[in-house]
Amino acid sequence: MKLDIRGENRVGITQEVLAVLSAEGLDVAQVEVITHHIYCEIKGVRKRDLPRLNIKLRQVPGIEQAEEIDLLPGERRRMQLHTILEALDVPVLAVDGTGKIIQANRSAVAAAGLEEDRLRTFQLDHLLEDPGLMGDLQANEFTLPDREVSLAGQAYLLQATPLRERDHSEDAPSGCVILLQSPGRLGVVLSAMQRREVQGLEAIIGSSRPMKRLKQQAARVGAVEAPLLILGETGVGKELLARACHEVSPRRGSAFLALNCASLPEGLAESELFGYVPGAFTSASRSGKPGLLELADGGTLFLDEVGELTPYLQAKLLRFLQDGTFRRVGGAKEISVDVRVISATNRDLEKMASQGAFREDLFYRLNVLSLTAPPLRDRAEDIPLLAQTFLERAAAQVGRDPAPRLTGQATARLASAPWPGNVRQLENVIFRAVSLTDGPFIEADDLEIGPVGGPATDMKVEPDSYADAHEAFERDLFRRLYPKYPSSRKLADRLGVSHTTVAQKLKRYGLGR
Repeated sequence: MKLDIRGENRVGITQEVLAVLSAEGLDVAQVEVITHHIYCEIKGVRKRDLPRLNIKLRQVPGIEQAEEIDLLPGERRRMQLHTILEALDVPVLAVDGTGKIIQANRSAVAAAGLEEDRLRTFQLDHLLEDPGLMGDLQANEFTLPDREVSLAGQAYLLQATPLRERDHSEDAPSGCVILLQSPGRLGVVLSAMQRREVQGLEAIIGSSRPMKRLKQQAARVGAVEAPLLILGETGVGKELLARACHEVSPRRGSAFLALNCASLPEGLAESELFGYVPGAFTSASRSGKPGLLELADGGTLFLDEVGELTPYLQAKLLRFLQDGTFRRVGGAKEISVDVRVISATNRDLEKMASQGAFREDLFYRLNVLSLTAPPLRDRAEDIPLLAQTFLERAAAQVGRDPAPRLTGQATARLASAPWPGNVRQLENVIFRAVSLTDGPFIEADDLEIGPVGGPATDMKVEPDSYADAHEAFERDLFRRLYPKYPSSRKLADRLGVSHTTVAQKLKRYGLGR
């Protein structure tokens, strides 16, 4: 029989209860103590013996009642843990504080290629081929995110969650639950986290002739298993178009991951794209890290602003596109993955290739299929629908209910604006208006429409001289371009001038470091 003996929480009460049970000649098989409760498994006790036993137990000061239970708390936790582990379709292990495996789900047994009884004879660091793993787990109280390990020759990312004797207690953990995610599966999870509610071509707003034609083309080329290059000005929605192409492809159930090639320096972009091995550089994780190519295995990798890749990274990307293999930073092992590459640029890559500013062979590898996203000025009839969509989205973000409405004059002003920043600029203008106004309507004067990238240049003020006008234009140009090309060398290449000239201008206008 299993009993829950309730009573006061005082020192020595458990020993007094056990003394009573011993005096009755009872064999106590298990004991668990939790505040105000002494749980016992007692052999040879029948239900009819419980009233007499309760009389004896109440002689202990502070004991209230003994009731029969079906499971001890530890048994219930183990049963719950087993149920949870078996419900997961990824390898999961439960280990004690010494690293001994105490439980494994079916997925872990299958991944290890061992019987569960045999699996339980292993120490965790030996099974996962990581001699320092247990030391790191113990040093971090059994909390360890995203460490790369190996199980039966297969790479996994390990996540550890501590196990405690009592839920929500501050006691030291007695072990942990180990979750093993394959890099490709983790990529699917990351992709799902990034994904918007509306997917596919339905996410692309617009019914104008250029947009209808674009959607028709995207439906065809999106389904083809070949590299795709998306062309278009800044802010036209190239990433949204890339996601839509992924969603109509056979890879729709796998990861879609994105990297902006202009936002990172060469070294960081390389490690993000290709990953790195342990000790590849000073600040590297001791366990290494898979790159986006590994995480996107079976899915799609989107390279935005691909024209900003350095020559070195162009060469590495070209090699991957040629044979589907690459090496991590600092590694010698060839890694093979199945990834479709969709790239995008607002630059004329063909011209850059002809001038030697971009590898011609890489351009042709990326440009097997292509789409061109039209600028907003070429589909002005879509502006009212886009504006309404952005207005509702902005109102939800800032907590305005009901959402304000655009007046006729406001809509007309939006439709007649040149929109050099395209859809992104339109969305920003709407968000600013929703955030800064209070009434039920947004008027034309509430819309702050200026050049993309910064405040409008005041063209109503007549300059004193040509030199002043030239300087004002130059200052505005550098202020707009520098955030996108955040180094003097990148900006010099973009403007076609010397690095020294750009460095001097940045210093003159108070930009850069």
